[in-house]
Amino acid sequence: MPNDATSPSLELTLRELRDHLHAFGTEYLADKSDETVGTYRRSLTSFEKWFVRENTFRFTEDGVRAYKQYLMDERDLSQVSVSTYLTALRRFCQYLTDIGELSENPATGVKGNRRPDTHSRSVLTESDIEALKAELSEETPIDKRDRAIVALMLHAGLSEIEIVRANVEDLEHTLLGPVLRVQGKGREGKDQEAPLDAPVLQAVETYIEARADVHPEAPLFVSHGHRSHGQRLQTRSVRTRINDYLKAAGIKRKGVTPHSLTHTAALLWLNDGMPLEEVKERMRHGTLDTTMIYYKKQGLLKRDPEELEDLGI
Repeated sequence: MPNDATSPSLELTLRELRDHLHAFGTEYLADKSDETVGTYRRSLTSFEKWFVRENTFRFTEDGVRAYKQYLMDERDLSQVSVSTYLTALRRFCQYLTDIGELSENPATGVKGNRRPDTHSRSVLTESDIEALKAELSEETPIDKRDRAIVALMLHAGLSEIEIVRANVEDLEHTLLGPVLRVQGKGREGKDQEAPLDAPVLQAVETYIEARADVHPEAPLFVSHGHRSHGQRLQTRSVRTRINDYLKAAGIKRKGVTPHSLTHTAALLWLNDGMPLEEVKERMRHGTLDTTMIYYKKQGLLKRDPEELEDLGI
């Protein structure tokens, strides 16, 4: 570990820090996606709170290591989250280096935690799925929208970002069956397709039919609130709605998040006998090794939810 006396060092006031954070967001994140900007802002907001709490913080390698320790010990964040927060701080320190405030980036030597070789989010069991679906209705346009979203996540493997980026015209009927063209996280365009089984397609079309005067270029999922009626649904709204259903169904436990629905899709397909290679294509995985993670977890579908919670799964 380098000595702070010889490593790059910088001490800022809170006002100076906030000015630099604003400039970083304006200059460095100008060409980034809304999702990326949101991730950086949340991560650096956490750092700003730590900065205030510490009262005096120096931008040194030891200082960055102390922040990492805080994220792991006090915040009890997952390995992936710690890596994400440190990446944001590393990029901010690079900005400070580029403008001459630091001689070199002190966060370069502080690596994030290694990603786990299995998914940290829990999957849903068969009884979880039954309880979740029992909470869904088709009475109002919002009910139909939420039912379609759950169907796309749970039975088509779509992520939150793929759902909110979709337009009505992305729903296509091909020779091989209905598909939804999707743009995943980190991708430049809608260059992938998600096959839709009949019940999923029906749920989506039922929602579209419930909306008046829908144009092909319109968002597939919109807000139905008074102030934001007709505007594209945001990932935060999707997350909040799904979490509400998970709580209402009594299946919200540690590790169960809205993205658990997406993970569960792979297990359902494998449990139905779908070939591993086809599951890989449907989940849009880069390698078969990723799909194998799900293959090894198939048995969790049949487990008792309370048993999974006791095991921390």
